[in-house]
Amino acid sequence: MEFYLKSKDNAYPCVVTIDEDNGRYMIRKSDSSGEYFNTPKELVAWIIENWHSDDFLDREEYESMIIEISVYFPIIH
Repeated sequence: MEFYLKSKDNAYPCVVTIDEDNGRYMIRKSDSSGEYFNTPKELVAWIIENWHSDDFLDREEYESMIIEISVYFPIIH
């Protein structure tokens, strides 16, 4: 699964990729840098620690992504 989130501080979207078939778990941040993870749980934990809904133009888009990826990190509320 892949998510594109429009951040408030850049024209390029943030991208979250969870590709279990190929073992790819990565994030592209608004500054175009990236983060790579060994597991989807690590990726979701990073998102929870570093991103918040008010960082993005569409808060509902962010919240919707959180709901979908919460299967990997069930303590999300």
